[in-house]
Amino acid sequence: MATVKQLLHTKGVSVVSIGDRETVLAAAMSMNEHEIGCVLVLDGDEMHGILTERDILERVVANNLDPATTLVRDVMTPHVITCCPEDTPNECIRTMTGNKIRHLPVVSEGKVSGIITSGDILSFQLQGQRDTIEYLNTYVFEAKKRRSRRRAPEPRRGTRAS
Repeated sequence: MATVKQLLHTKGVSVVSIGDRETVLAAAMSMNEHEIGCVLVLDGDEMHGILTERDILERVVANNLDPATTLVRDVMTPHVITCCPEDTPNECIRTMTGNKIRHLPVVSEGKVSGIITSGDILSFQLQGQRDTIEYLNTYVFEAKKRRSRRRAPEPRRGTRAS
């Protein structure tokens, strides 16, 4: 069974983070620069929270706060739901769906070792399905070739054997 560890091996373990004393504007600029939907709020190895696009929309934009002066710590989600490298992608999807989230930091031995998204899981599962289809196609067509080589040619209809 596939694990988050395998998914991270395929995706990579890069994590973009920001300090909780940074502004929301700095966080948003970092998210835009890296083309991601969230940043982890870290102090060294310690995770203090997560700031997502949704947090910015609901807690900054909708409340007409200035992102240039609003601090990350004031609008981040402080209680972060995480997963472990040994978890399966299906377990992670259930966690994401049940909590209405799209980002799961991966924590191993108390330290962040990566982050996965619902899109990462979908891509990983689709690649697994493609690999299975390719294997089955190869297996079926190779088996047909082996069977056709073993059969003796049949005589043509309408001709007489001499």
